[in-house]
Amino acid sequence: MTPGAAPEASLEPEPAAATQLFGNSIELARRFTDDLARYGEELGLIGPVELPRLWSRHVLNSALLAALLRPGRVGDVGSGAGLPGLVLAIARPDVDFVLIEPMERRVDWLLTERDRLGLTNVEVVRARAEEAQLEQPLDQVTARAVSALSRLIPWCAPLVRPGGDLLFLKGARVADEVAAASKVIKKWHLKDVEILELGEGLVPETTRVFRARVG
Repeated sequence: MTPGAAPEASLEPEPAAATQLFGNSIELARRFTDDLARYGEELGLIGPVELPRLWSRHVLNSALLAALLRPGRVGDVGSGAGLPGLVLAIARPDVDFVLIEPMERRVDWLLTERDRLGLTNVEVVRARAEEAQLEQPLDQVTARAVSALSRLIPWCAPLVRPGGDLLFLKGARVADEVAAASKVIKKWHLKDVEILELGEGLVPETTRVFRARVG
């Protein structure tokens, strides 16, 4: 390190909640987190300031969604670094995942990490959500940090079978997004629209999830 330079950030120690959320899959979760810490910045998957909060802000934030999934086919739109797609595939080996990502280098990462971790429940599709051609409709679709609901809903709702779910990880202003997307929600006949708050007592900052059923 050159004189006067800031010390390199180090990976956040594994929080106690990790074992609770991943159960028997905790070793795979550790390997994924280590891989993301090692290669993520170089590949443009995470920013340089994310290591000290990689577990709590990203991995556990994603894993909290696992409890809302049902056995079936779950799509993850804009998978990027594998948050939440790869994390959920680790936490829920009983669910089949279709990771939808348009950028080639991120697709390469998803494929490499899938094979490195031996995840047999993961398919990777290189496409934009609105252009994805899937063999059959999905039971649920997830997305994290992709776009506002007014754009995300028209991209994702066509991928889901009637009665399936949209499950989007969102920030603190999700209620404002829901209000701004009211016409889109009506247009796509979404039902049982709700905002869930997950992880209280487990993580420093709770996870907010927009959930709706496709009519």
